Amino acid sequence: MPSSVEALANLPLRDDLVGLHPYGAPQLDVPILLNVNENTYGVPADVHAAIVEAVAEATQGLNRYPDREFTELRKNLAAYLGHGLTPDQLWAANGSNEVLQQVLQAFGGPGRTAIGFPPTYSMYPLLASGTGTRYVTAARGASYTMTPEDTARAVRDSGANIVFLCSPNNPTGTALGLDVVEAAYEAGEDARAIIIVDEAYGEFAQEGTASALTLLPGRPRLLVSRTMSKAFALAGARIGYLAAAPEITDALRLVRLPYHLSAITQAAANAALTHADTLLANVEAIKVQRDRIVRELEALGLSPAPSDSNFVLFTGLDDPHRVWQGLLDAGVLIRDVGIPGSLRVTAGTEAETTAFLKALATLL
Repeated sequence: MPSSVEALANLPLRDDLVGLHPYGAPQLDVPILLNVNENTYGVPADVHAAIVEAVAEATQGLNRYPDREFTELRKNLAAYLGHGLTPDQLWAANGSNEVLQQVLQAFGGPGRTAIGFPPTYSMYPLLASGTGTRYVTAARGASYTMTPEDTARAVRDSGANIVFLCSPNNPTGTALGLDVVEAAYEAGEDARAIIIVDEAYGEFAQEGTASALTLLPGRPRLLVSRTMSKAFALAGARIGYLAAAPEITDALRLVRLPYHLSAITQAAANAALTHADTLLANVEAIKVQRDRIVRELEALGLSPAPSDSNFVLFTGLDDPHRVWQGLLDAGVLIRDVGIPGSLRVTAGTEAETTAFLKALATLL
C-alpha cells in the first residue's frame, strides 16, 4: 500500500504544485488552544440565539437558490464599516481566503506577479500558486517594519500586478503606517497594480492605528479585506469580505462561482452584524490580555513584537521546540511559525492567558 505522499506523486499534478504542502496548523486535543488566532470567547448567548433564529428562518427556503448578490449582507457590511461606503463597494465570500482567491483569479494568473513581504500570512503564496500567479517576496526591516521608501522600491522593481500588505501582519502582529500603503499604491501606478491591504485583525488594533479604509476614495486599485472569523468569533461560519471601488466588485462577479454564499451563511452573517456591539465587547477584553502577555513576556526576559492583533509573536528562545512541546505537555497549544527563536501565542481569556504564562514561566 503506497503512502499518501507516494500516492500523490503518482497523480498528474500541475508542475507548480508538485512538492507543496497544504496550509494548516496542528489541531490537537488539549484544554487550551491558542495556536490559530481564534476568538476563544465564543459567541455570546443573545447573539447565538439571534443566529439560530435567522438560520432557522433561512432553512424554510432551502429549496431555492440564495440571493447571489447577497444584497442585505452588503448593506449591513457597509453600515458596519462606515467611512461613507456604499453596498456596491462591498464584496463577501466564504472566508477572507476565498475573497483573496477571487481577487487573484480576476487580476492574477499566468504571466502576472504577486508580491508579499515575509514573514507574513503563509496563504499568499499558496493562493498565488493555485491561480498560476508568480509569487515574489521582499524583505522587511528590523522588528518586521516596512518603510514607504523600501516598499515603493520593492513594488516598482518587481513590476508586481498584485501587492499583499498585511496589517496588522500575521504572524508578527505589527501594523503598517498609511504612508506605506500610499507609497505602494503610487509605486504600482505603471503596472496598474492591485494593492490588497489585509486587515483580518483590524478590530484589534491599538488606539490611534488608522485603517486603510480611509484611503479608498480616489484609489480604484486599492482593496481592504476583512473577516468575521476573528473579532466576530465566527471562524466556523466562514465569512470574509472586502471594501473597494464598485468596479472591483464587478470584476469579482466574473470569477465567482454561482450562488457562492449560501442562504445559511448570509443569515448567520446578517444576524451577527445586527449584534456587532455585543460581539465587539469581547474584543476589548482580548486586547487587555494581549497587552498583558506583552508585559509579562518582557518581564520574563523575552522580546515580544508590538502587536495590533489578537496574538503576540515573541523571540529570545534558545530552543523554541522544547518550549512548544513543554507547553503542549502542560495542556497549552501555541504556534511555531518557523521564525528562528520565536513562537506565537493567541490572546485568550484571562484564565487561558494565565495558564499559558504560568506554564511558560515554569519552562523558562
